[in-house]
Amino acid sequence: MTSLYWKSFASACLCVTLSHPAWSAGGIEIPGYAPAMGVERSYRVQKATETDMSFWFDKPGASAMTMRGAFRQRMTVLSRDEDGMRVRWSLSADLPEGLAGLADSYQMNLLYRNSLTAYGTAALELETDLNGNPRDLSGVDQIVTHVREMAANGPGGVPAAGESGVYDIIAKLEANPLQIIAALVPEAQLLATGQSYQAETMEIGQASATSRDEDYGGVSVPVTSTWTLESTDATARTATLSLSEEADAAAFSQSQQPAIANLISGFAERAKNLTADQLASLKRASKSRSVELVVSLNDGSTLEASEIVTVEAGGTRLRTYTHIQREDMPASLQLTGVLTAKDLQTPDLHIEPLPSAKAGPGMLDELSTPPAPPTASQEAAVAANNDAAKAIAPVSLEVKSAEVSLSPVSYDHGLNIVLTPESAATFRDFTQAVLGRQTQMLINDKVVMEPWMREPIMDGRIVLAGTDKKDLEALAEQLRGPGAKILVRLRP
Repeated sequence: MTSLYWKSFASACLCVTLSHPAWSAGGIEIPGYAPAMGVERSYRVQKATETDMSFWFDKPGASAMTMRGAFRQRMTVLSRDEDGMRVRWSLSADLPEGLAGLADSYQMNLLYRNSLTAYGTAALELETDLNGNPRDLSGVDQIVTHVREMAANGPGGVPAAGESGVYDIIAKLEANPLQIIAALVPEAQLLATGQSYQAETMEIGQASATSRDEDYGGVSVPVTSTWTLESTDATARTATLSLSEEADAAAFSQSQQPAIANLISGFAERAKNLTADQLASLKRASKSRSVELVVSLNDGSTLEASEIVTVEAGGTRLRTYTHIQREDMPASLQLTGVLTAKDLQTPDLHIEPLPSAKAGPGMLDELSTPPAPPTASQEAAVAANNDAAKAIAPVSLEVKSAEVSLSPVSYDHGLNIVLTPESAATFRDFTQAVLGRQTQMLINDKVVMEPWMREPIMDGRIVLAGTDKKDLEALAEQLRGPGAKILVRLRP
């Protein structure tokens, strides 16, 4: 059986920067990007994704869900010459101050922590062009080696199966290291969208259209971009730009056919009852992007950015929201409700962080001195903790329901287990007591996984995700039997 894991629902500036914009009938001049060297800039980043699969699901609440994240990332331009720049990003999955008590509403942070652990770093050094667009990355070999080591260890020490998809990801990283940047610091690309190494003159309200081709799985998709200077602020010395992008519908639909076919096969029984028109509709796909950018009229840098990307394909809709604000500048763009709402319809999933101890220091982090040996008091504390761990008894949990379904987030199959109310309370107390420790889950006296307990599980719901649907269905059948129980204990 494949390994299972807890999831709940991863050139120098050629222009002279003017001392003031040209407020004339000829337009507004936005200066070329000329960032200060060696100055660390902090950015508040808010993200959210909305997934709607109402076409496929009949159950209320199963069709749409939202995930959200809040981050504080830091960027420093280290050097610059006539060819480009070298930039360092310091990355963190921690919630910014003021949100610490809302961790359950920001599940993306835990997913991002997993990513930082898997890649083995909390900092990246990028080579960029003069606009700030990433074009190369330092330390790729070390990152790929670390990902391979993580795959070899696997959750609970079980190596990742060859068919799990992990090695496909590694191959893609080796073929295109820029995917590491896209996974860990997509903010770099979004900020660069509003920056140009040379001065640009624009008139308020006048639209300017350009086109380019993007590659989607070997299919070239034309994309039309429309830029507009929306407004300027003489006091703040900023310009607000908008960007609207639309992918060619026919070409983008063609590029998405393999993914659409995979989705339809996951709902094979439901797909049998679809009409010809419905099937034809499923095979159509679209992608659009809407961006607002606040650019400094002093140095041409992006101070704030808001982006919404919408992709529709195969009867599903995925919409992503991103807002970036440089912390030393006031906000001027309006945030969408999904980024600020107190209550969200979040996935009913538990995301188990990877064991951070296996990650080690990032390859860019210099350790000047080795760790000091533990003191006698520290050794005594460890021994006390071990004694306390032995006192935590295993718990036997009764199952209310167990069903295998396709996740609307990852499109992987998962075993959804719902505990009885009494067992849910027992499990909640157990998970709170063993935080930070490795546990074992047994079904019919067989260990099916050994997760590290990184957060308490409060709602009595467990999702086992794996690549083998038949194994998951076999487990579900066992758990639906009379008197079926799950044993959870600390790993011996």
